[in-house]
Amino acid sequence: MAGFRSLAYQVRDARNDRALRRHSLRRCLERFAPYGHRATWWHLCDRHGIAPEDRGADPLRLVAALEELEDARAVWLEYERQFAERRRREKHHGLRRPEWAWGGSGDAVVRCADPGVRPEGTLGEVLRRLVNALESEPGTGCPVCGESELRWPAALRGRAVGAWEGAWAWDGPVCAGCGIVVPRPALAEAPSASVRAGAA
Repeated sequence: MAGFRSLAYQVRDARNDRALRRHSLRRCLERFAPYGHRATWWHLCDRHGIAPEDRGADPLRLVAALEELEDARAVWLEYERQFAERRRREKHHGLRRPEWAWGGSGDAVVRCADPGVRPEGTLGEVLRRLVNALESEPGTGCPVCGESELRWPAALRGRAVGAWEGAWAWDGPVCAGCGIVVPRPALAEAPSASVRAGAA
């Protein structure tokens, strides 16, 4: 199975036809798709003028989209490297429970509840804002855009924090500003019942 760098090489390789280059870019999203596969694809298509179903997309646009994806991936890999180093130091000093950390290893690092609603800016800019938030204390708003209005999905409304299980134990409210799903560990405290009740 080809890795991200091999697929990126195929996107750049002018000897490949347009369909293969586009397919290789789509396959890069199987390795790293910070908003989730569909939302990340739509984001790249919107920003770089690629029709989502165009199998003969302009190679220059495909390469520009790849470069944006590579920039974001570099930001995230550096964060993961620094996080791993910090955890090693903490374990050495006897701290076995890590501070909160964002979920995901490149796959939907900052998942969008609706693929059509995404944060403003390039993927790299958004992940840099996220990393800055990760290196600070958990807050009360969205760590990506700062929006304070967080809407809880119907499945979570009115449930006690201890009652959340499985995937729902990680998932939190949807940011009304940029549309990401904010993991509960990113929030300084459990949102009040009134905030949950106001969810759309």
